[in-house]
Amino acid sequence: MSIKFETLTDTPYDHFSNLDRSGLIKIILAQFRINQHGAHGTSHWARVRKHGMTIGRAVGADLLVVELFAFLHDSQRENEYTDRDHGLRAADYARRLNGTYFSLTQDQMEILSIAMAGHSQGQIHDDPTIQTCWDADRLDLGRVGTKPKAKYLSIEGAKHIETAYAWSVR
Repeated sequence: MSIKFETLTDTPYDHFSNLDRSGLIKIILAQFRINQHGAHGTSHWARVRKHGMTIGRAVGADLLVVELFAFLHDSQRENEYTDRDHGLRAADYARRLNGTYFSLTQDQMEILSIAMAGHSQGQIHDDPTIQTCWDADRLDLGRVGTKPKAKYLSIEGAKHIETAYAWSVR
């Protein structure tokens, strides 16, 4: 499913006064090292964002952190599939952007950093915002031919497996 840049910037789920969504996406794309139309590109970001906002509302997650995760978690990939440290680099990148394209508190920045650093490790987390980020990303595994497994998702996330899988393989 191909997503145009305008879809990411002009269809906000929530208005955050401390987020320059358009500026953030432009700066991410300007430095993005892999194919923006590939498995970890803008279509993936849009699906992660949608899943994250849906689950995040249901569990009371910090929706600004969830939205930033969607845009940033794969932003520092050096290749599509074998980049173990991309989440750590994404967390560092987010810290450098904080105060320019968005403004997070120290606690929010820590939650975003943990979510990005650990999103590829298959763990479950007690924090609803971190787990929402991980659920949102895992629900889009259909794009690479893998159906998400409930054991790697929160109870709320697992409710969306079938719909998310169908959407990601279109």
